[in-house]
Order: sequence, then structure tokens, then C-alpha cells
Amino acid sequence: MEIERKWLVEGLPPLEKAEKVFRMDQGYLTVRPTVRIRREALEGGDTHYILCIKGEGGLSRREVEMELTPAQFGELEEILPAALIPKTQWRYPLPGGLTLEVNQVDRGRPTEFWYAEVEFPTESAALSWDPETAGLGEYLSREVTGQKGQSMGEYWVRTRL
Repeated sequence: MEIERKWLVEGLPPLEKAEKVFRMDQGYLTVRPTVRIRREALEGGDTHYILCIKGEGGLSRREVEMELTPAQFGELEEILPAALIPKTQWRYPLPGGLTLEVNQVDRGRPTEFWYAEVEFPTESAALSWDPETAGLGEYLSREVTGQKGQSMGEYWVRTRL
């Protein structure tokens, strides 16, 4: 189960240096239900290839992820109806063992945008978390959790198809 809140943001947060930085490329075989492939390359580390299937939902939804081989990823990429979406993700540790994931999507393109997410262990933890406790009240002021049209799958449809 994935339980997360999402915000539209401008640039990187007012925090210390990110703990991890990933270069990603992702594409969608379908968006209803969401079936996505993603290549995740950790700066200075390994690259992983992931198949992700997500159910319906807003704050929480079923999510199943499976590791792919590079060859399997390549085969699935070939049947995508459009080009992969490039994305850079910075991960910052937050109090309480949480992580802020900040994403820059389609850098340098007219469609470029930024968003941030925080995943939670329970819905009650998600609903009770106040960004101000991490000094992020102003940065995380435009919450879009569960809003129609705010998923990466919907972005794929708007900008790629």
C-alpha cells in the first residue's frame, strides 16, 4: 500500500544537501490502471529497472513493484506509445524517519515542473503531518494530494500522447 501526500513546488527545498539523487526515466503502458516502467539511476550508484502497477486512490492506493532486467525494460520501452519522461529526484531526510522526495520533470522543456511527495506508514500519520514541523510550511503550501489530473500518469497523457 502506498500512502503519500503530494505538493507542487518551485525548485529545491530550504534544506541541507540531499541524501540521495536519482536520474529517472519513466513511461506508461496504461494509466487506467497505472502500469509504469522506470529506470532509476542513483548518482554514484546502481541503476534499477522497475515495473510498477498502481490501483485507484488518492491519499492511499495499492502499489505493486517488481524489479526488471535491463533487457525486459528495453522490451517494454519498445512498446510504449510515446517517449519516456526524464526526471531528477532529490531525497531529503525529515524528522520522524520520513523522506521528502523532490522531483524535477522534463527539465528544459516548456512542460517542465516540480513536485514533492512524502510517503507515510499510515493514513492517520499522513493526515496529521504538518509540513511546518519540518520547516517546510511555505515550501509545501500547494498540496495536490488526490486532485484529479495531478498524477504523473495524467501528465504523460497530456504531454506525450
